[in-house]
Amino acid sequence: MNINARVVVVPKDPGPLEIHDVILPAPSAHQVLIKQFASGICHSQLHTMHRPRTSPEVLGHESTGEVLAVGEAVSHVEPGDRVMVTWVPRQISAGDRVPAAAAVRLSTGDIASCSNVFTWADHTLVDEGYVVKVPDNLATDVTSIIGCAVMTGAGAVLNTADVQRGQSVAIFGVGGVGLSAVVAAKARGADPIIAIDLGDEKLAFAQKFGASHVINAATEDPIEAIRALTRKDDRHTIRREAVAGADFVFDCIGIRQTMEQIVPAAKTGFFGADAGGTAILVGVPTTSVEIDPLDLLMNEKRFIGSIGGSCCPDRDFPTFIDWFESGALDLNSLVTARYTLDEINEATAALQAGEIKGRAILTFS
Repeated sequence: MNINARVVVVPKDPGPLEIHDVILPAPSAHQVLIKQFASGICHSQLHTMHRPRTSPEVLGHESTGEVLAVGEAVSHVEPGDRVMVTWVPRQISAGDRVPAAAAVRLSTGDIASCSNVFTWADHTLVDEGYVVKVPDNLATDVTSIIGCAVMTGAGAVLNTADVQRGQSVAIFGVGGVGLSAVVAAKARGADPIIAIDLGDEKLAFAQKFGASHVINAATEDPIEAIRALTRKDDRHTIRREAVAGADFVFDCIGIRQTMEQIVPAAKTGFFGADAGGTAILVGVPTTSVEIDPLDLLMNEKRFIGSIGGSCCPDRDFPTFIDWFESGALDLNSLVTARYTLDEINEATAALQAGEIKGRAILTFS
């Protein structure tokens, strides 16, 4: 079956996002054709919009929808199933087929493509590897952000860091991804859970999701504030200074300033008897950084990355769905703005300006 679809396109040349009427063909062997209910609006898509391009591109990588048709090789979903679309392969191991990239032929004859999926569209055609089946009675709007925001933030806590009860956590940036990290840290019993951002309103919002302490980096030094909250006078570094800093420090922003703050905010090592803390880069970076190698060495700290929360969607999405249905993950509060497809330029402008307190979504009628 061919489907008429409306798709957001980033034009080759600089300019506003465009909405194109396209025809999506019947699925090939490993593809799934999906009617969409809602899609998250992720900050990382701004990077795609603002970088140079040699051809048009399509955007969006988290959504909910209903399967309309499947290719002959697809067996885990069928027409009528409710699904989530994500940009991380739902399950993959060595030797598995790598899911294919997505591409859309425009009426101009140009091909608009992306490296995995596109969800800023009322219908999408994606590789089966990015499609996760979900319960039929699951809410179809706010759950769309599980496929990136929740997965990335919560997964960094659960999978990349494997935070344990009683360990201290600091989270720089409490937008949709950071708030999801706060929820996961609370679920793991972390203590304290320190949220760092630039506005009191966002920080108060983070407390509703489980942050035990907040730091406004616009008015105080976040590194010193974190160290004061986590100081242990009964343990000393090799330099005979009191151990201080969080066991895990997450940067959910990815700008140079925060990337350079998370290592010194991580716990210092205890005389070789207890290694230092871990700084985890979660937000997508756009610049290089300078890290103090002596701090890493003397305090046995680690600076690592977390892509997509180190998630396996088939394994992890049921956990996030359980959290949502039990009330532990309040997606209805986390989604703070809704837009239609025709409002996509207004939505991205608001995101760029920092006006989205939690997470914004597109909804499709």
